[in-house]
Amino acid sequence: MRIYIIGNDGITLCREPPTAVNEGEIAVASNEELHALPGVERRRKVGDRKVLIDQLWSAIELLPDPEPQSDAKRRSKQDAVIAMLRRPEGATVDEVASTTGWQRHTVRGVFSGTLKKKLGLILASAQEERGRVYRIAEPASV
Repeated sequence: MRIYIIGNDGITLCREPPTAVNEGEIAVASNEELHALPGVERRRKVGDRKVLIDQLWSAIELLPDPEPQSDAKRRSKQDAVIAMLRRPEGATVDEVASTTGWQRHTVRGVFSGTLKKKLGLILASAQEERGRVYRIAEPASV
C-alpha cells in the first residue's frame, strides 16, 4: 500500500499508514481521497480544482516506491567478524579480510584493538592446515 504524506516540505511516500500526521500535513492513499479533502475551497487563481488534483495525483504516482523498513538493525562489519570468530571452525585473517573488504593489517588491528582491548573478548589462535585460525574463546568458569 502506498500512502502519501503531503506537507509544506514536500511529499513523502510511506508503505504503512502513519499513526499520526503533523499539523499542516495530510495523508492520502488515492486520487479519490485527494478529491474528498475537506476545507479545500476552490480558488480562482488555481483554476479548475478537479483538473489540478488529477495532475497532482499523476505526479504523485510517479514517485518511486519507498525502501522497505527492516525491523532488524543492519549488521555491521564488526558484528560479522565476531560471528565468524564465534563459529566452531573460527576464521583466518584472509577469510575476514575477504568478507569485510578490509586489508589484512586492518583485520589484525580490529582483533587487537577493538575485540581484545575495547570489547574485552578473549581470542585464541591455532595453526591449522588452512593457516592461523582465530576463535573467540569462552572465559574459563571460576
